Amino acid sequence: MQTRNKIMDDISQLMTNAMGVAQGAKSEADTAMKSLMDRWLADRNLVTREEFDAVRAMAQKAREENETLKARLDALEAAAK
Repeated sequence: MQTRNKIMDDISQLMTNAMGVAQGAKSEADTAMKSLMDRWLADRNLVTREEFDAVRAMAQKAREENETLKARLDALEAAAK
C-alpha cells in the first residue's frame, strides 16, 4: 500500500508541475501575442479611439463655427444690399 501511495503522490506532483508549466507557457504566449499585435498596429500608424474622438470633436466644433460665421456673413451681405 505504501508503494501505491508513493506512485499516486508522484503522479499528482507531476500533474501539478505540468499545470504550472502550462500556465506559464500560456502567460508567455499571451505576452508575446500582445507585443506582436502592438508592433503591428504601431507600424500601420493607426490612431487610438481617444485620438479619433478628439479630432471628431474638433471637426464638429469647426463645423458649428463655420455655420455661425456663414450666418453672420449672410446677414452682413443682406444688410449691405
